[in-house]
Amino acid sequence: MGFDLRRIPFSRYGSYLAFSHLAADADLEAGLYLRTVHGGVAHRVLFRVEVTDGSAPIPFTEEASPALLRLVTPKGTVEICIADPKVIRVRGKGVGLRLTRQPMPTREGWVYDTVTQAGENCWSVNIRGAFRQYMLTSLRGKLAVDAPWEGLANRYVQIDFAPDAENEFECAIEEYRSSWEPRTYAEPFDACVQAVESQFAQWEAEQVFVPDDLTEARRNAAYVNWSCVVAPAGLLHRPAMYMSKNWMDNIWSWDHCFNALALAEKNPALAWDQFMVMFDAQDEFGALPDYINDVESVWNFVKPPIHGWALQRLLERNPALGQERLAEAYAPLCHWTNWWLSYRDTDGDGLPEYNHGNDSGWDNATIFAHGVPVEAPDLAAFLVYQMDVLSDIAGRLGRTAEADQWQRRADDLLEKLLTAFWRGDHFVARHARSHETIAADSLILYLPLLLGKRLPDEVIRHLVDDLKDPNRFLTEHGLATEHPTSPYYQADGYWRGPIWAPSTMLLVDGLNAVGEREFARELSRRFCALVARSGMAENFDALTGEGLRDRAYSWTSSVFLLLANEYLADEKAAEPSAG
Repeated sequence: MGFDLRRIPFSRYGSYLAFSHLAADADLEAGLYLRTVHGGVAHRVLFRVEVTDGSAPIPFTEEASPALLRLVTPKGTVEICIADPKVIRVRGKGVGLRLTRQPMPTREGWVYDTVTQAGENCWSVNIRGAFRQYMLTSLRGKLAVDAPWEGLANRYVQIDFAPDAENEFECAIEEYRSSWEPRTYAEPFDACVQAVESQFAQWEAEQVFVPDDLTEARRNAAYVNWSCVVAPAGLLHRPAMYMSKNWMDNIWSWDHCFNALALAEKNPALAWDQFMVMFDAQDEFGALPDYINDVESVWNFVKPPIHGWALQRLLERNPALGQERLAEAYAPLCHWTNWWLSYRDTDGDGLPEYNHGNDSGWDNATIFAHGVPVEAPDLAAFLVYQMDVLSDIAGRLGRTAEADQWQRRADDLLEKLLTAFWRGDHFVARHARSHETIAADSLILYLPLLLGKRLPDEVIRHLVDDLKDPNRFLTEHGLATEHPTSPYYQADGYWRGPIWAPSTMLLVDGLNAVGEREFARELSRRFCALVARSGMAENFDALTGEGLRDRAYSWTSSVFLLLANEYLADEKAAEPSAG
């Protein structure tokens, strides 16, 4: 498989390093760059990557596959392999490689980039803004460094790897934090490539089965998810799947649930890591951070409590997760549920509130267009579901009294939900405290369908009929997040129009729960066809199907795999080959 570095980075499982072809901006020329995805950094770009003929850069084309990036010119070729998460191996024939860096200020405004010679054939580049250092070692050929010193930092850095008398060179780029230990990089380059190919092939073979016509999309999804995983470091105590190694290089506290579900059947240990990674960061009040990476966690917002739903679905997809996992998850999930009812119900009416659209995951949905805080039916529904799950888990763990208590609380909140938000044929959101109805017609108001048969038949009928109406949210490609005739609709309006993976997944699940299997299947078919055509984008134009925003988004890959597997793959017995 091949992919475009303008959309999908070249990286690998466990690595915080990525190659991307970036567009020009105020700080950068367009071109190929080596980047870091460590959290908290001032500037993600480490080096501009160029191919040289003698002392002059020459044009090249990029050919990327999971294990190998080739930079091809008429004069020769440079090949790049991320041999292990912290080591990049490079070789070239007929041409050279140039790495350049224009030091940028740190967050404090200072520039500290420093280049020092560490041995006869190696130089260390200390990039304070990236919180890491990089050892550049020549293994074959010539190495030249141009880095004039200006008191606190090198004014710029230019490192050239040139071919030897046989017109070949090899080098290594190694990331380290404080101390580097010399190594030989003895493994041949081809062996490095073969090892990475084998690792990806194993990962690909462990992806869930999908129909034959989606095999190529399955492979693309497998690569996006594999390459989005970073190793434990800093605040991340488990292997963790970033949303992307483009720009959305964090883990948000609802995105991780979808990635866990996609892994549950074939890789349950890693699936559990994805589910629990946010609970590792849970604070003393029970809140989960908005997002986390290896360096920072952000608490200004939260994300919706879909974790009870996700846990229930994890158990359905792999019952072997079992009793021990339930015991591990029970207390954190209780704490998270109680946080919403203790710290996000400022008017004390028993209905929790979103203080910002970001808290819902639907950042700019139209229910937030007229101010916050907002009481919304989706939030109450998620918590009813979560309390139902907690009741079930408590029962399995032999905590009968707690099981009964959670069930009573779920029933009470469901009654409040229907009384406060149902208007005879549709749900509404309302302002907290004043309880004034908010004039909005967003797809977020249909998410209570996730409760399935817990809802009255009349409510189910109206919600389903509205979702099926081609004059409302339903388009050729799926369910728009704002119906296209709305005055708020924007083709690239984030949650005011585009189709998203999580909204699709939650509503497909809700439809299935109320017996609308065929409609759930049809929405799955449309979404999977959309992804197969337009890639693993963050979201999609609801009318044209064009991929929007970040184009290598792991939860899109995960939802594609889930829907294709659960609703479109009628025969699961025969697993596809890794090829």
